Amino acid sequence: MFYEIAIRAVNLLWHFWFRLEINGRENEPQSGGYILASNHCSAIDPMIVCQGIRKHHIHFMAKAELFEIPVLKHVIRWLKAFPVSRGTGDTTAIETAMQVIRDGEVLGLFPEGTRSKDGNLLRFKSGLALIAQQTGAPVLPVTITYCDPDKRFRSRVVVNYGTLISCKELGIHTTGAAAAGDLSHARELKDATRNLKAAMEELKARNL
Repeated sequence: MFYEIAIRAVNLLWHFWFRLEINGRENEPQSGGYILASNHCSAIDPMIVCQGIRKHHIHFMAKAELFEIPVLKHVIRWLKAFPVSRGTGDTTAIETAMQVIRDGEVLGLFPEGTRSKDGNLLRFKSGLALIAQQTGAPVLPVTITYCDPDKRFRSRVVVNYGTLISCKELGIHTTGAAAAGDLSHARELKDATRNLKAAMEELKARNL
């Protein structure tokens, strides 16, 4: 209940502050069990990404430090986020992420792993491809463009939702336990990461 109320309040806030252009709402999958991949350039990105996703909750990974801040740690948990210790190979966070997908929910990830200062896509980390490889989950690419870097009142923000990309389309041909410990499958992760970035660069260029 809190999640639904919070999302509605956030939607009203951002539609008041920004001139939001949401493209590709029709691409939201009917069922869950997929990964939502978005570029990352602002702390408010998770709230902007939610604008076009209405059928399922989005469970975002959030840096562990946020869960140490009084009050905020409770709010972000209510908003379905879970912690990840960056740069440590956090296996608990990865298992939580995979369970979100198994439960038929939506996993929200920022494959760049950090915020871009100029809005251009940074180098993608391979964690998203690893989770896709282990679960067989398809990926829904989303891009956000803040046309005013200072995000001033009534500035234009373009959010593009692409179409669902299967593991095979990303370049992942073996999924689940069979993909572990094989060099050819490790190469698949690199290929999938590169292919996802290319797809998101093309998506980001639309409607600008």
